[in-house]
Amino acid sequence: MKILARTILVSLLLIIAAPAYSNSGLQAIQIFVCEFNDDATADKVMAMASTWLKAAKGMKGGKNLDAYIRFPVAEGGDAKGDFRFVITTPTFAEWGAFTDAYEGSAASKVDEKFDNLVDCPDSTIWEGLKVK
Repeated sequence: MKILARTILVSLLLIIAAPAYSNSGLQAIQIFVCEFNDDATADKVMAMASTWLKAAKGMKGGKNLDAYIRFPVAEGGDAKGDFRFVITTPTFAEWGAFTDAYEGSAASKVDEKFDNLVDCPDSTIWEGLKVK
């Protein structure tokens, strides 16, 4: 009986704590390290990224997605790539829904065209908090 009571108590506490954690402000962030292909320009990359973002926002989990292109101004010795392609979602739940729906989506079709302009072989996924 004690085990059942403890299990119910722990479950109740987890249910109460879940909304607090899900509203913690942690963003899901994916950062791709990219290099221009031969005929790529910053303007072409920005135009293709804009097309990709429009398609991605129409997907499940993509409504609140944002994307950024980051060009280095000054680099340290270990910096690689010509630019960073950064994707953010307000929650990991949205990130999960987006990535689950990605294969075969309109955004994945834009990806194929994007691959003609740039190579983005490496990426990392981060969690981030906005500084207030």
